[in-house]
Amino acid sequence: MGIFSIFKKQDKETLDKGLQKTKESVFSKLTRAIAGKSTIDDDVLDNLEQILVEGDVGVDTTLKIIDRIQERVSKDKYLGTAELNRLLKEEIASLLKENENGAESVGFDFPKGDIPHVILVVGVNGVGKTTTIGKLAYNFKKAGKKVVLGAADTFRAAAIDQLKIWAERTQTEIVCQEMGSDPASVAFDTLKSAIAKNADVVIIDTAGRLHNKIGLMNELGKIRKVMQKLLPEAPQEVLLVLDASTGQNAIEQAKQFTAATEVNALALTKLDGTAKGGVVIGISDMFKIPVKYIGLGEKAEDLQIFNREAFVETLFEHKEENNK
Repeated sequence: MGIFSIFKKQDKETLDKGLQKTKESVFSKLTRAIAGKSTIDDDVLDNLEQILVEGDVGVDTTLKIIDRIQERVSKDKYLGTAELNRLLKEEIASLLKENENGAESVGFDFPKGDIPHVILVVGVNGVGKTTTIGKLAYNFKKAGKKVVLGAADTFRAAAIDQLKIWAERTQTEIVCQEMGSDPASVAFDTLKSAIAKNADVVIIDTAGRLHNKIGLMNELGKIRKVMQKLLPEAPQEVLLVLDASTGQNAIEQAKQFTAATEVNALALTKLDGTAKGGVVIGISDMFKIPVKYIGLGEKAEDLQIFNREAFVETLFEHKEENNK
């Protein structure tokens, strides 16, 4: 059963289906690029570099992967298609492991603590931020956790209304105020309510507009400061939501938000609708921030805790079957 012995069959099927476009459009090109080659030579490495860059892995990360493979080939004299696939899998998995950065991994079914786990969610409008919050609430609730949502994106009435719909759909408590209210006030009230009701998880939505960096920094800093009056550890998780289908634009958004606040976890949405799944690798490596969640479809169950081994294994799975 290998790595998938710890992976539910349904999760495995969702991951495989969600990454299908990336596998077909990007990683399957590897087989054609090295067809008829008996050694991993400069031509093979040049083709591999082009494929990874086109797959939105990113230039810097791609060059790092190529250098590592070149070093191993030079040292150990690996030959053949199957060996290159294995090397590439190992190096990508190694990069993702390096970029876990020691972050605390809180899955949906984590042991109950004395204080709630607070997740501050940031990201621009349109990336699936509020939907991701709804899916998080669903999955935490399914795992038996008591969840409280905070509608601190008071810039748009639609954001508050959308979060209310998710709260109703998941039967989750929500704290909200009128449009235009102080976001920090909403966050404070949300956490106060969560502590009083002994909640396990608090998820705070924030405004999704990319205004100037100083304004963004001040707003998020104020939210953090008022929550820490109630809970010095809050927020334990600052989750940046990015749309994987936007490729390099997602990287630019990550630059903006990581400069404005201390992001320590990433959620990559819409992986099922794009061939740019390689952006997961590039963003993780570039910003040294672990990917925590991936969105693989519209259903609430399609949001998964990111499993780097299963992710890499699935990307290459069909190629190895074809090479047997």
